[in-house]
Amino acid sequence: MRIVIIGSVAAGTSVAAKARRNNIENEIVIYEKDTDISYSVCGLPYYIGEDYISRENLNPRNPEWFKKRFAIDIKTGHEVIAIDSNKKELEIKNLQTGVIFNDHYDILVLATGASPIRPNIEGIGSGNTFILRNIISADTIKEYIQKKEPKSAVIVGSGFIGMEVAENLVKKGIQVAVVEAAGQVMPSYDSEMSLYIKKALMENKVQVFTSEKVVKIDAEKRTVLTDKGTALPGDIVIISAGVKPEVGLARQAGTEIGITGAIKVNPNMETSIKDIYAVGDCSESYLLIDGTPCYRPMGSTANKTGRIAGDVITGGNLSFRGILGTGIVKVFDITCGQTGYTEKEAKKAGYDVEIIHNIKPNQTEYFEGSSEMVIKAIADRKTQRLLGVQIIGKKGVDKRIDVFATAITFGAKAGDLAHLDLAYAPPYSTTKDPVMYTGMILDNALNRGRKVLTIQELIENRTSFKVFDVRSSKDFEKGHIEGAINIPLANLKEKAVEFSKDESIVVHCNKGVTGNAAQNVLINLGFTNVYNLSGGYKEYKLERGFHP
Repeated sequence: MRIVIIGSVAAGTSVAAKARRNNIENEIVIYEKDTDISYSVCGLPYYIGEDYISRENLNPRNPEWFKKRFAIDIKTGHEVIAIDSNKKELEIKNLQTGVIFNDHYDILVLATGASPIRPNIEGIGSGNTFILRNIISADTIKEYIQKKEPKSAVIVGSGFIGMEVAENLVKKGIQVAVVEAAGQVMPSYDSEMSLYIKKALMENKVQVFTSEKVVKIDAEKRTVLTDKGTALPGDIVIISAGVKPEVGLARQAGTEIGITGAIKVNPNMETSIKDIYAVGDCSESYLLIDGTPCYRPMGSTANKTGRIAGDVITGGNLSFRGILGTGIVKVFDITCGQTGYTEKEAKKAGYDVEIIHNIKPNQTEYFEGSSEMVIKAIADRKTQRLLGVQIIGKKGVDKRIDVFATAITFGAKAGDLAHLDLAYAPPYSTTKDPVMYTGMILDNALNRGRKVLTIQELIENRTSFKVFDVRSSKDFEKGHIEGAINIPLANLKEKAVEFSKDESIVVHCNKGVTGNAAQNVLINLGFTNVYNLSGGYKEYKLERGFHP
């Protein structure tokens, strides 16, 4: 059997390696139009910013290695330009010689990846403007920085790559501005969580412009102009406006394209055409929560789908179970992790959601370096299943987001989280881990009458609630919610008689714990409609600080 794979980054080489492990007799050929194979796209911003990271670190394998190790032929500099699925033939162009020739296949795998979105910007082809997508583009950017020594940079877009590039350029002493067309940085996060990312950028002297589009790049004047008339210095401009699935060949071959714009596949990674498979960034995924089609291109997913296809092609029984879109990114000294649905996605999908914000230390607080993380969790009120989590903090985010991803994968309900037997020692966690606390807060809200109100819900319905600030008078005087009544927790039982038990009351402290205690006091006194403010005054101050 002759297996031909188009594309040789993460997904394509994973297909080939698994297929070869399962069967040593099949012919395996990969066509790659680029010159590099099996490299780490996610490492490119750090290759640009860190002198100790070499090209070889990102690109440790070459075609010769695959030939010797796996008897796989990888032909770089070769572009497949046409597919005849009836004849099972390919038309291929040697990009070095220009010669066009034909090849045949028994099994064809599309691993064509994704292509960068190229916004309609005047001057986007200027010599100081770059799109970071592969190692060659990273080489070019790195060389430009070394030779031209730019003092200012504009990054168009604020996704994962944009954030990582911003940090690495700042490390090189370059003044950075980020311009994002959406109303927030990191649009994949919920808006209030993105504020923590915006805050981190601004604290590191990165200028942030949201709801703004770059319309012109003037290479001669070294300036960038936005649709709002903002003129920014831009010795170098990096376009990081996202990617779209590369489906040109798939369309030409007649394979079905999914609703996300990527190639539609079944759990075996088979397309709508017999003996043609699709993997990685060109293929459509679906959320394992409910099967909703999605497109979240990740290196982890590319490797996973490639391995599955390689197994199925050679008689194995692996199948794709779906993804959660779990991702993590470092933005200066904070780590941002997410998995599953965001609040806005869950509501769009029709879920009635319970939302909580949990602010907890990553480890026992008396340890030097202990720091807080903010956990936003989304659960389905009907089934009580955990739907999604976002975490932002300096330490311990990676551990917790992986625990949450595992819990969602196996269908955990909110209350199950409190029963997890997680590792504890003071240098690593608190006795009740932030994951467990998150489950407790959700379970209390869903099942035990301890209702939670988000900041946005309070802002939108401010006149409907009486707000009790149960912090000390000293903290209250430093700042408080407009119209709030200061009743320190110790005085609450005595003062409660002054209010109607049927009133809608929101209690809050600084982060939520004392607010919950106050909520318990009022409920025990017979108050019937008491909410604890999600994230407390600390969360309120952040959201109102950026949304005056």
